[in-house]
Amino acid sequence: MRRFTPLFLAAFALFSAACEKKSQPTPADTGSQGQATQPAPTGGTPPTSDTLLLGQISSLTGSQATFGVSTQHGVEMALKEANAAGGVKGKKLAVRVYDNQSKPEEAAQAATRLVTQDKVLVIIGDVASSNSLAMADKAQAAGVPMITPASTNPAVTEKGDYVFRVCFIDPFQGFVMAKFARENLKLDRVAILQDNKSAYSIGLTEVFSQKFAEMGGKVLTTESYSQGDTDFRAQLTAIKKLKPQGIYVPGYYNDVGLIARQARELGLTVPMMGGDGWDSEKLFELAGNALDGSYFSNHYSPQNPDPRVQKFIADYKAAYGSTPDALAALGYDAARVAIAALEKAKDLTGPSIRDAIAQTKDFPGVAGNITLDEKRNAVKSAAILKVGDGKAEFVTTINP
Repeated sequence: MRRFTPLFLAAFALFSAACEKKSQPTPADTGSQGQATQPAPTGGTPPTSDTLLLGQISSLTGSQATFGVSTQHGVEMALKEANAAGGVKGKKLAVRVYDNQSKPEEAAQAATRLVTQDKVLVIIGDVASSNSLAMADKAQAAGVPMITPASTNPAVTEKGDYVFRVCFIDPFQGFVMAKFARENLKLDRVAILQDNKSAYSIGLTEVFSQKFAEMGGKVLTTESYSQGDTDFRAQLTAIKKLKPQGIYVPGYYNDVGLIARQARELGLTVPMMGGDGWDSEKLFELAGNALDGSYFSNHYSPQNPDPRVQKFIADYKAAYGSTPDALAALGYDAARVAIAALEKAKDLTGPSIRDAIAQTKDFPGVAGNITLDEKRNAVKSAAILKVGDGKAEFVTTINP
């Protein structure tokens, strides 16, 4: 899943085909290392003086590629809907999308291009917290508002007053799973296996460990790996010797699937627990049935009967042929928050757009109503999902 892999080519072809159906795309931009990126006019009109241009940075290739593709689809849907309703301030909306290849350094370079060359009004992205942290510095320095759909590390919005998110943060997500482990699963002793190069994974580990201990539980050990590792047997063997009742694995789906298989091969049959980084159809392909009986926290569930959620799911299926995951829902919500702010802002300068985003309250998102607090974080509930038979089933909701 590196540069010019089949997954990249498939995502590129899918997106190019989608653009062809809507309008003639602007000429392809070239990334810092010669890789083609996607300048994606969405909603039928290439950027012009009559078009409001947004920017999006996503992991369309690399280790978090399914996150980026889902987010891109959600953003595209939101802009298509807005344009069909007349656009904003009498103008159509378009988005320029860059692939960060799941790398923070690429995310930072893409953010620089969006603010210095493309002159976008708002940046949407990324999912991985490490990538968003790299982007946030550039957006803040340029005075261009940035909304991350799903980066949950608290440090992201601490970069400055131009940086927002429409998801909950890791202190809440870590608390949610610690509470569920103690009160619902009745676990007393757990182990943790974290990615020591991921701000997301480290942040969740810290909060889960603290909250689980405060609730009377014991963390037996915290083992570590690095993103891209393929052999986790040494860490899992060390964990097995301590006989935990559960294992918290706050990583991304591409690692978690392999970890689960190797754990079961070693005879570790206790439930695993994780966060929203598990949310991908690829998780089930990689893990097989090794994660059956395991749980993760997430931003929404497709089983939510809310008519607004079900309409989004139906529209997404019609457009892309699959059920949207939480990243698609959050991409859709982030774009809609940005669009609402553009409409509400007294003018289209960075400060005015920033102020309009900051005033977001009770916004009807498909991944939950969104109210931004004084730190520009979304206050919202979390869903707990159980893995089984190649899918994730809704279990319960835990509120702030």
